[in-house]
Amino acid sequence: MAPTPDTPFHDRDGWIWFDGNFVPWRDAQVHVLTHGLHYGSSVFEGERAYGGKIFESAKHTQRLMRSAEIMGFQIPFSFEEIEKAKADTLEKSGLADCYLRPIAWRGSEKMGVSAQHNTIHLAIAAWAWGAYFADRMTGIRLGMAKWRRPAPDTAPFEAKAAGLYMIATLSKHAAEAEGFADALMLDYRGLVSECTGANVFFLRDGAIHTPVPDCFLDGITRRTVIALAKSKGYEVIERHIDPSELPTFSECFITGSAAEITPVNEIAGQFYQPGRVTEELVHAYDSLVRGR
Repeated sequence: MAPTPDTPFHDRDGWIWFDGNFVPWRDAQVHVLTHGLHYGSSVFEGERAYGGKIFESAKHTQRLMRSAEIMGFQIPFSFEEIEKAKADTLEKSGLADCYLRPIAWRGSEKMGVSAQHNTIHLAIAAWAWGAYFADRMTGIRLGMAKWRRPAPDTAPFEAKAAGLYMIATLSKHAAEAEGFADALMLDYRGLVSECTGANVFFLRDGAIHTPVPDCFLDGITRRTVIALAKSKGYEVIERHIDPSELPTFSECFITGSAAEITPVNEIAGQFYQPGRVTEELVHAYDSLVRGR
């Protein structure tokens, strides 16, 4: 039976690629004293497949390996082996359109802050996942997060590391409690940075503005959308954006592998009208990833 959105992730049918072999979904487990659980020493990717092909698979694998290096460990599989493992996982899932989650972490041989010789594990799962936001095409509402993205000398922001998402979870939970779909986060300087799991873009006078990713992840989808926008003739300005500028923009949208391109119609009482530019980029992105 196919899982529903409410089916717990630990109790599903299927297979997960785990350290070189496929294991039944429910058997893909780690020990409670795993270092990655206690100290956040894990890195991961979020990827989508369209029509049986993983979009920008190589870039995701490269970032996964680079994230591990930044976190001080090496994944014990080569780039080619990880690429094949992802393709095999997609095929074994029987899904043409789905989400994939590769994750690497330090194991449980030693417990403590230092665990330099713990075994490094890698697992890959795939599951059906539609739109990240139910109202993706009509626009979502964002609150303002109280947590800020830390300074680059206080956190390894270039790594897609599990520990960096703690404040994202706190911020998204708080936003949802207030009726918002997500939250806009500022950085340590009080400048606009990103949402809890997506990059943000604004439109003003025909130009697209987006924050400089100097203390948060420069998303693969972000770079894809910038290239798409430039190919359509739009000027894309990467710069520092003060939150006082939010009322001066006419459109807003966010980007990410899960979110794809999602219009925004409100940020904490500041309203936007998803318009022609956002719509054009949504269609262009959909055509690109689906090969139309």
